[in-house]
Amino acid sequence: MAVWNLGSINIDNVYRVPHLPAPGETLGAAVYQQGLGGKGANMSVAIARAAARVAHIGAVGPEGAWTVERLMEYGVDTRFISRLTDTATGHANISVADDGENQIILYTGTNHLISDDMIGAALSSAAAGDMLVMQNETNGQAHAARMAKALGLRVVYAAAPFDADAVALVLPHTDILVLNQIEAEQLETALGQSLDALGVDHVVVTLGGDGSRWIDTTTNTNTHIPAVPVTPVDTTGAGDTFTGYLVAGLDRGLPFEQALRLATQAGAIMVTRLGTADVIPDLKDIEDARFD
Repeated sequence: MAVWNLGSINIDNVYRVPHLPAPGETLGAAVYQQGLGGKGANMSVAIARAAARVAHIGAVGPEGAWTVERLMEYGVDTRFISRLTDTATGHANISVADDGENQIILYTGTNHLISDDMIGAALSSAAAGDMLVMQNETNGQAHAARMAKALGLRVVYAAAPFDADAVALVLPHTDILVLNQIEAEQLETALGQSLDALGVDHVVVTLGGDGSRWIDTTTNTNTHIPAVPVTPVDTTGAGDTFTGYLVAGLDRGLPFEQALRLATQAGAIMVTRLGTADVIPDLKDIEDARFD
C-alpha cells in the first residue's frame, strides 16, 4: 500500500529565544537554524521514517529546490511536487522559547497554488486501499478528498491550522480526523455537534502532555492513550510527527490502538529535539528509547 500526502512544504527559520515575544518587544535569539518544514513535509518525512511508502503532492518556488532534494533524501516520493517560477516557496519564522513553547509566522507562498490537475495527476497513480492525508496549509483539500474516496482510498485529515469552513467541506469524505483539544472544541462549537456525531469513523484528539483520545464511532468506544513522560525542548512538529506515524502504522496494517501508541512514542521523542522535519525520529530511535 501507499500514502499520498497533499501537503505544505516550508522553509523554516527557527530562532531560540528566552521567552515568546510580547507585542512590541524585541528579543535577541541565542540560536538560528534554517531547515525543512511545513505540516505536510513534516508528515511525509514522519511517514517515510516510520517505514511506509509516501508520495508528496505539493509545490515549491524557484528557491525551494533544496527542500525537494531533502525530502527525496528522507525517502519521500517527490515526483508530484511541482516547481513554480513566479511565487516564493512557503516559509515560517518560528520562535522557540526555553520552556519549549513556540510562536509561528507563516507565509503560504506556493502551498496555495496547487491545481486540481496537479492533484489529479498524482492520485491517478493511487490504488484502492491506499491512504490520502491532508492538512490545512494548502488549497485543494476538498477536491482531493472527493477524488480519493471515488478511487477507494482512506482519507485522513489533520484539521490544522483550524478553519471551520474548510473542515465542513472535507468532513463528508473523511475516514480519520486528527486534531488537538483546542481545535476539537472549536469544531464542536462551529458545527454544533459532538465529535462522535460528525459521521467520521475515527476521531483522534491530541492532548499534549495528557496523551490522546481516540473516538471509534464504528464500535462506539472512547479510548485514552497515555502520554510518554519527557522533558520538552521544542514542541514544533510534534503533532505532525504523531499524525505521520499514525498514518504509517495504519498503512502497514497495525491495529489502530497500536498505531496510536507508536505515534505517541514518536511524538514524545520529537519534543526533546530542536527543529522540524530534519529531526523527526525513525523507528530505530523509538526502539533505542525503550519506552516499553
